[in-house]
Formats: sequence, C-alpha cells, structure tokens
Amino acid sequence: MTNSIGHIIGGKVVKEDGKSFEIFNPSSGKCIALATNASKKIIDETIDNSVEAFNERASILFEYKVLLENNIENLAQIISKDLGKVHEDAVGEIRRGIENVEYACGIGEILKGEFNKNISTSIDSWSEFSPLGVVLGITPFNFPAMVPLWMFPLAIAAGNSFILKPSEKDPLASMFIVELFNQTKAPKGLLNLLNGDKDVVNNLIQDKRIKAVSFVGSTPVAQKIYENSSISGKRCQALGGAKNHALVLPDANIDYATDQLISAAFGSSGQRCMALSVAVVFKDIKEKFNKSLKEKVSKLKFGHEDLNLNSFGPLVSKEHLESVKKNISLAEEEGSLILLDGRDNIKRKNSENGYFIGPTLIDKVKSSMKSYENEIFGPVLQIIEVNSMDEALKIINKNKFGNGCCIFTSSGEKARKFSQNVNIGMVGVNIPLPVPSSFHSFGGWKDSLFGDLNMYGPDGLRFFTQRKTVTQKWPEESSESKGINLSMPNNLN
Repeated sequence: MTNSIGHIIGGKVVKEDGKSFEIFNPSSGKCIALATNASKKIIDETIDNSVEAFNERASILFEYKVLLENNIENLAQIISKDLGKVHEDAVGEIRRGIENVEYACGIGEILKGEFNKNISTSIDSWSEFSPLGVVLGITPFNFPAMVPLWMFPLAIAAGNSFILKPSEKDPLASMFIVELFNQTKAPKGLLNLLNGDKDVVNNLIQDKRIKAVSFVGSTPVAQKIYENSSISGKRCQALGGAKNHALVLPDANIDYATDQLISAAFGSSGQRCMALSVAVVFKDIKEKFNKSLKEKVSKLKFGHEDLNLNSFGPLVSKEHLESVKKNISLAEEEGSLILLDGRDNIKRKNSENGYFIGPTLIDKVKSSMKSYENEIFGPVLQIIEVNSMDEALKIINKNKFGNGCCIFTSSGEKARKFSQNVNIGMVGVNIPLPVPSSFHSFGGWKDSLFGDLNMYGPDGLRFFTQRKTVTQKWPEESSESKGINLSMPNNLN
C-alpha cells in the first residue's frame, strides 16, 4: 500500500482528502508516496498558525544543528530514495545546508545594527533590523534539504515565522528536516510545511499576511513568482536557471581541468543550477582536452538501480528524462558532434524503469544553436571552440543567464582579466563550482535572479528583515528651549 503524506502545521502532520499527486523513486520508477494538494482551508489555517507564532524566538538553532548532524545518514537515505542522488552527493548537500544553520546560530552578532553617537549636538542615531512577519519559501526538487536550509534557519533567527512549500516531485526530505525542527523547543507553528502544486503557490502569494517570498527554480517560473509577488505587495528574491561556462586556457593543467569539469558537469546528474554545462576551449588545445575528457567520462558508472554502484543517479522524472533526450537530439540536428552519447550508453543499464541517462559530450557547438541556449539540466556537457579570451567573454556575456562560471589557467593576470570582465554573479578561478560559503551570499545576474538581494548570508539577513532607524535627543531638564526653527535639520544645529 502506498504511503500517504500530509502537511506539517503547528508541529503536527495534518492529512486531508482532495487532489493528490504521486511521488516516484527515480531509480526504479515506482510510486513511493501520495501527497495531497493543500486546500484553501488548510492554507488559511497554516497562515493563521504562522501569524500566532511570529516573533516567538528561542535559542533553538544550536539544538537543531545537533539534530541535523545526528540524522545525516537518515536524511541522506531519504534523498537517495526520493530524488535518486548517490549517497556521497546526498551527504554533501546536507553538510552544505548545515553550514547555513551554523551561520544563523550567530544571529546575535550578524543582526547588530549601526550606531552613531552625537550626529549633531546631543543627538544619537542608530539602525536596527526588525522581522517582517510570516515569510514563504518555495524550493526546487534538486536540493530538497539544502535549499530549505538556505532559507528558514536565517528567517526564523531574524524573528520571522516560515512556511515552506517544497517541490511536489520529492517533498519527503523537506518534510523530514521540518519534523526535526519541531523536535526542538521552538514554538509550534514557527515552521510549517504545505505540499501542493502551483495552485497552492498562487493562493499563498496572494495572501496579504505573507510578507516575503523566497524562491529557487527555473527562470520562467522565477519571473512569474517575482511578478506575482510584486503585484501582491511582497518583497521577493527569485533565483532562476543557468547556463554555466568553464573557460579552459592553453596554459591550464588539462588533467586537473578535466577532472574538475567532469565533477561539476555530471555530479547530481547535472541537475544543479551551478552545474558546468558548457566548456569553452581554445582551438590549439581542444583535441588534447577532448581526448582526456572522453577517456575519463567513459569510465563513469550509471544506470544501476542500486545507487551505490553509480557515479551519479537518475534524473528526477520520466518527463525530464525525455526533455534531456530531446535536447541531445536537437543538438545533433543542428550540426553538433556527439562525442559520447548517453542515450546509447544507457541501453546497458540494469534498471528497467529508472529515469537514467548516460553522460553525454557534445562538440562543435555554436552559441547560435537552440540546444546551446536551452538549460538542459542533465548530464550533458557542450563544447565550444574559441581563439581568444575576448571571443570567449563575448559568448559568455551574451548568454541570457548569469549564474556561475569559471576559468582554468595558470596565469594570475588572465584570471584577473576574466574575473573583472565577465558579467556573471559567481566566478571561480580553477574552481568549477564557485558556490559561496554560508557567510557570503548566493545569486546570479541577468535572467538567473529576479530581485535585488541574493540568497543566504548577509543578503539573506537583509531580505528577511526591515530596517528601522531611530534618532533621539534628551534635552537637559535645566536647559531653555531655543524656540522654533523652521529650517531643515542638519548636523550643525
């Protein structure tokens, strides 16, 4: 019998009848759970519960961090079952999420405002950061633990209550981390979770009691979320898609570069917004580069229902598998050269129904091709040939996405030129996945981010708070009033 899951409201699992959707194990293609779309009644009850819990802060994040660390293995198993990540990748995701909890544990230090004494005669002024109220997080399928941990620990530490709407494709890991949170001494309702599809999202965004929306997903949806949130009078940070490039210069260590590229392109089956999906390679080293790349990629393991036998797991769904295949076929039709075809290689898999596809290398790609413009979001690496750094920069900067990029070189001068002139939000130098640590902030440029504040770190704190500036003066009891002064106040009077 298929397990039925509900929502988490006020620290309790709440189930209801209504429209439901299936949750699949992508390694086997089997349905492992049924979830119900949150009704309008449940949504209203959840927001009411969150409003009641608002600003009931407690010292709970250290306790929560310990609970997460003690449950890494349990959580990793859920991620592997629900999303199909191999064990090491699932553990890596959890640890990166815990780093954000650690940052939020320092809220007493990072929430300090600014203070100026005697900005004018006997007048002091300071700024403080107040919570917003009830805030909403809408998270993607590819990081069901890490991305929620980007959001709610910091939001709650800043004094807000939080409603999490996880992806309907794999909500089990998100539910687990919310259940762990509710094992702490936190007031029930400080963190709630609602399952559902876009109808649930729309109902939540339209509710005036929700003050801010944090979103991670595809660019078309991110843009829509941002627009609808703005119309509803909410602040919004909406992170969208990516097409991340790696520039390989002739002076690069090819062996090192190909190792790093493979890790970044095929880890998590390419289902990362920071995955390297395009290698931009100088013409005079491309043959050597391609040879090294193909030899190494050919040794990757995939297609086994037992995830421990794989280098990377399956794609999230049957529909997404078909989308990746179509993009490979499109590249072929447009004149690209398939160096390694994951569609053919997968024929030797032992999982009959899993959503697996093998690693794919595509050469002779042009920036004018539709297959290049698309965010494929799978284990596919495209290769573009260039003759100069200026040509490479032009290609990267022209792309509509601006999430991440990197350069492989042994020249500090060239790395500096690249970093200064590339129009991308996160840049790596000999680092393929330049994901900022928790005490910096994560976010791209162009169509990869809608809103003016990035995710987590200092920007995350600013997003989940509002500034209040207080200016005060305490006249001496014995002093006489200087009378009425209608001039504009300034620091000289």
